[in-house]
Amino acid sequence: MTDIEIARNANKKDIREVASSLGLSEKDYILYGNDKAKIIRNYSAQKGKLILVTAISPTPYGEGKTTVSIGLADAFHQMKKNVVLALRQPSMGPVFGMKGGAAGGGYSQVIPMEDINLHFTGDFHAITAANDLLCAAIDNHIYHGNELGISKVTFNRCLDVNDRALRNIQLDGREEKFNITAASEIMALFCLADSLDDLKKMLGNIVIGYTEDNSLVYARDLHIEGAMVTLLKDAFYPNLVQTLENTPAIIHGGPFANIAHGCNSIVATKLALSLGDYVITEAGFGSDLGAEKFLNIKCRKANISPDTIVLVATIKALKYNAGVSKDNILSKDAMAVRNGLCNLEAHVRNLEKFGIPIVVCLNAYDTDTEEEQSVVLNWCRENNIPASISTAYRDGGKGAIDLAYIVEDSLTKNKDFHYLYSDSDSIQEKIFKIAKEIYHASVVEYSEKAMEKIRMLEKNKLSYLPICGAKTQYSLSDDAKKLGNPKDYTIFVRDIELYHGAGFITVLFGSILRMPGLPKNPNYEKIDFINGEIVGLS
Repeated sequence: MTDIEIARNANKKDIREVASSLGLSEKDYILYGNDKAKIIRNYSAQKGKLILVTAISPTPYGEGKTTVSIGLADAFHQMKKNVVLALRQPSMGPVFGMKGGAAGGGYSQVIPMEDINLHFTGDFHAITAANDLLCAAIDNHIYHGNELGISKVTFNRCLDVNDRALRNIQLDGREEKFNITAASEIMALFCLADSLDDLKKMLGNIVIGYTEDNSLVYARDLHIEGAMVTLLKDAFYPNLVQTLENTPAIIHGGPFANIAHGCNSIVATKLALSLGDYVITEAGFGSDLGAEKFLNIKCRKANISPDTIVLVATIKALKYNAGVSKDNILSKDAMAVRNGLCNLEAHVRNLEKFGIPIVVCLNAYDTDTEEEQSVVLNWCRENNIPASISTAYRDGGKGAIDLAYIVEDSLTKNKDFHYLYSDSDSIQEKIFKIAKEIYHASVVEYSEKAMEKIRMLEKNKLSYLPICGAKTQYSLSDDAKKLGNPKDYTIFVRDIELYHGAGFITVLFGSILRMPGLPKNPNYEKIDFINGEIVGLS
């Protein structure tokens, strides 16, 4: 059966029963039908252990972090553990583009997958509306006399659709750039706020532009933050759904990790930690992107840290990082797997720098051979890294039981969590530490535009902010063609953007874009509504 057929045939519980299993009463949530709810109860003190799921450098088709996260949660659920999933919501850009949905796959899914992959409870639309209301307010202020003296507008409109035509447009005599909603500052700060009051403050702190003398102009100067938080108030409540095996799942927020910080909301994570003994969350793309930002940005803001990190690898991704073409990636080739281990090792060594215990999970495909899998497991054994194979895609929670036991053991180990850089480091020092320690570059080269913006940020005493690196997800470097473990190269900083409301500085490496385009054969060609049912969604 297809993913959507499996999801449709699931033995789904009424969401009130799922809520009750977490100790939530009916006054703690708002129903969105019988299978979704908004949790309106505030989080309380943390009681759970936090498990972060990340991955090696992916192929263009994704490597199953969400599938592993769900399978691991279902495994703990089968073991009668009090477990909660805390995941991101998919963007409709990839759903209709190349990658497809992000609600898991096979027998390891969150449901209702159609809703989760599409409009869900409307959170993305609320974020888009709040973003574009601010844009309209900026243009309205300028139209009516520009009392604030805005000479350069830096805040961009957004849309949750891949539309390359919106990357650069002319609007009332100035250049405008649309971001995809998942890469917008509103999405970023929405996921980093820990209360509605905090959200309102962060919205007001958005820098919308500069005056002639390079002074900052804030959203609060337009008295708009109250209207924006009003648009976002319902969206800010985390969404409760379930897995195919009825494990509670809180899905909230969805920033991209190759462009933004790639983590679900702080309120969802903290709520899950106050409700469950084990909380499983994920960070987007490889550990050089989502996990690095989770550890250096989200953990700073939320004052949390993972107790264990699960690093997902696939035979397919290892071959890809050994230079095997997409056409041959499913062919048996143990030597290619061995050659691709350099990428796995790079991600392991990167994560070790944060002082968190690591478990490697080999996400199995039916096309894998025993010999190929043994190459990975033997390497882990030789390097004293706990490892397990997950067959959750095929077998659900049962396929991740061994992984769950290994992760549970890992949770008993001591951690010595620390950030990669300190707040007091200069902007260039922070960038260099990430480039050297995580991307393995030896030289950082800057455009004149980037250097000018760094000087402007330093003038405004903003060097204390953390760094959010935006680059290709397919390589540790800024060049998608540099596979495996590139070292001692020059990485190029094309531009710098201030996300003051979200509380970080975005550094654009290489040619990364914040509005993706559609592929030649986009997924939307397969999606339809026939005889009252959605087809083609995965």
